[in-house]
Amino acid sequence: MTNETRRLFEKALMLVQKQQIDEAHEILIHLQASHPVNVDVLHLLGITLALQNKHEEALAPYKKALEITPLNPSLYTNLGSSLNNLGKNHEALEAYQKALKINPKSLDTIYNCANLFADLLQFDKALDFYSQALAINENFLECLINKAKILRNLHRFDEALAHYDRALNFKPDYAEAWSNKAVTLNELKRFDEALAHYDRALNFKPDYAEAWSNKAVTLNELKRFDEALAHYDRALMLNPDLDWLQGNRLYTKMLICDWDGFNSDFQTLLQKINNGDRVITPFMLLPLLASPREQKISSQIFANAKFPPNHSLGPLGKIPKREKIRVGYFSADFQNHPIAYLTAELFELHNRDKFEIYGFSFGTDDHSEMRRRLESAFDYFIDASKKSNEEVALLSRNLQIDIAIDLGGYTKDSRIGAFSYRLAPIQISYLGYLGTLGTSYMDYIIADKTIIPEDSTIHYSEKIIYLPNYQINDTEKNFSRKLLTKAEFGISNNTFVFCCLNNNYKISPHIFEGWVRILKGCHNSVLLLLADNILAKENIKKEAAKYGLDHQRIIFSERMGRQDYLARYQITDLFLDTRPYNAGTTASDALWCGIPILTLAGESFSSRMAASLLNSIGLSELITTTQDQYEEKAIYLGLNPSALRAIQLKLHQNRATQPLFNSALTTKKIEQALTEAYHLHHENLPPANIYVSE
Repeated sequence: MTNETRRLFEKALMLVQKQQIDEAHEILIHLQASHPVNVDVLHLLGITLALQNKHEEALAPYKKALEITPLNPSLYTNLGSSLNNLGKNHEALEAYQKALKINPKSLDTIYNCANLFADLLQFDKALDFYSQALAINENFLECLINKAKILRNLHRFDEALAHYDRALNFKPDYAEAWSNKAVTLNELKRFDEALAHYDRALNFKPDYAEAWSNKAVTLNELKRFDEALAHYDRALMLNPDLDWLQGNRLYTKMLICDWDGFNSDFQTLLQKINNGDRVITPFMLLPLLASPREQKISSQIFANAKFPPNHSLGPLGKIPKREKIRVGYFSADFQNHPIAYLTAELFELHNRDKFEIYGFSFGTDDHSEMRRRLESAFDYFIDASKKSNEEVALLSRNLQIDIAIDLGGYTKDSRIGAFSYRLAPIQISYLGYLGTLGTSYMDYIIADKTIIPEDSTIHYSEKIIYLPNYQINDTEKNFSRKLLTKAEFGISNNTFVFCCLNNNYKISPHIFEGWVRILKGCHNSVLLLLADNILAKENIKKEAAKYGLDHQRIIFSERMGRQDYLARYQITDLFLDTRPYNAGTTASDALWCGIPILTLAGESFSSRMAASLLNSIGLSELITTTQDQYEEKAIYLGLNPSALRAIQLKLHQNRATQPLFNSALTTKKIEQALTEAYHLHHENLPPANIYVSE
């Protein structure tokens, strides 16, 4: 280099160090024109392009420099970084390997390899490279944090916490370490400790949007919803594009029936979903939207971000065909939970001459009577709560499970990530999540023609198993012997009691406005709702006042034990369903207790659930398709006792003859579907829609 060239190069280098990339880039373009084979100029030019996220353009100067100096490890490392950013993972790995062959102790290269393997979901290799990097520099903070994230993902929580502590011992004001440790504590349900750690993070970094948002998640777990909402608002102010933030915030508002600004928030959400943004998790969308199209898009966005196909275990070996099909049910809800209330008898009734039934439990043992019953219902019951997704997949493969049925989907504590490894040749979604999972590795979803009309299959990534009726039920529903009266709830005996005992987050502002009109049209009536939290109760009262309805006509009932909850239906006359997220287990409970349910069917799975149940018990006259029909039917039944009694009598008669509560029949239909899927697989045919006859 001439003196002038060196001066300009050093100036460009100084500008890069000061993050003045555009100015540095201009100087380097000028230098390259006059010195086209200068390795230092080419290398720094590639770096400036990479820093501007112009990784495709950065490849040319890197490669040209390597033609001149093919033994430069830094060039290979930077080339690998740009290739990685372009999604060319295998080419990136090849570049890193060449760098390490020249300099096996290159910290940057080792660290980049670790990050690449983490991106490829090859966690064992990622951990190995992170450990190599830490052996070179034990205080490499970013490496400690990233290794801890992998350990957390593998459910090695104690090791993850230890790595965060190592980082904090070296740098006590490291906000990211405090926040990420808090996330781990939250997963361990050590919520108070998590809050304290978030506070430390925010003390050191008050503008840390992710910590504000994650702290809100923990506050929601503690049902401190008003505080959670304030934290989401702060995060939104700091970074409105933070992944899942806007959806989490709106869902929290639904939990407390705070519908201020609902239409505006919803339209923003809808636009972002259609833009492909990571704005809301699929489950949180169900009470907001009845469109199966957007639900599928949302699920695909979430699955690609959180649970992409994971090929790190390699392809699944062929399992020989055998007389007994091994079926595994995977759930976090094998305890006192609505899913257990529906499925317990299914597991007991399975034909043991044709099936071996395995239960994989991801949830905690609540030591309940239901938990003990479920443990006895399976041929093999496996507590997998402390196993990582990879370990669950390996276990399922080793047990040679033929058909894996997920009962959770995107609900709380579910483990769809285990299915991303392909833990069985046939993978099925059933019951727990009312919609498509949007993945390539779930082969089937179980439904019926009411829930998924055949012209709607385009909105599902899975093939459809069409049962005659969708929902399995447990007929061992025990009532409390306590006799309840309307008077105990402050209701006169001649008052008509509408009810909706769905979770409060399912109540949309539009459906509530309809309920107000129903109550006004049926003067001697009240509406019994679940009081899930005090904020929801107060907000519902305010909404009633806004529409000129005396809030005393809305009666709130606290949560009860299951037997008392079922007994509570004694004082009700008609169940008013929610939309777009219908009652599921709650609807079955009401019908079992002899209470008709009036539903407003939409287009999506979750908005057609109650319609399926009503068809399954021969009460299609209680299915409406417009808001006007829904309100008119409710008012008519509220004002015409004889019409309601006729429906109640029909319900009572049909309960014994229609398929909804015929658990043995539904179990046989499910077994027919599983057998058909099994035969398709062993005939080397791809999954296809399966139709089980009446």
